[in-house]
Amino acid sequence: MKERNKDMLYFSLTSLFLSILLAKGVQAHCPLCTAGAALAAGGALWLGVNVIVIGLFIGAFALSLGFWTSKLVKKKFIPYQATAMILLVFLLTVVPIMPIMTNVLPINVWITGDYGSWLNRTYLINSFFVGSLIGGALVSLSPSLSRNISKIRGGRNIPFQGVLITLLLLVVAGALIQVIAT
Repeated sequence: MKERNKDMLYFSLTSLFLSILLAKGVQAHCPLCTAGAALAAGGALWLGVNVIVIGLFIGAFALSLGFWTSKLVKKKFIPYQATAMILLVFLLTVVPIMPIMTNVLPINVWITGDYGSWLNRTYLINSFFVGSLIGGALVSLSPSLSRNISKIRGGRNIPFQGVLITLLLLVVAGALIQVIAT
């Protein structure tokens, strides 16, 4: 297992170096962000953090980056442009890291009859991707939670309320998942 973690770290460092070396001047999505996220993920894996927790934080980062990127383009070219950009940035950040994070979750589906029939199977789902979806969902939930807290407080905000809520949700979810998955 330690040899695999060492290989992951080398792969992450090589990816970062190549991304910096081969990066073009302007792109819709920054390859350095993906390489940096891959480096952070490889380092976290090397430190013993569960893959699904790493996915949680990478997914949160990717969705936040997608929200930020979608606001940069002021002119609307296609319907649902902001949503498409958010999804694209999310996928362009998460999917390149998935080959590094290869742990899977078995999902057993038992509908009828014997195991092995076309309905009853065990499906393997990438746990990193599941974690990234959870992280993205938590980041999406944060603004509405922040608005509700402001309503309760009579329209007043706590300093850095949105950031604090997002970080609190991610840290609590990450800690719970790490404890449950270990």
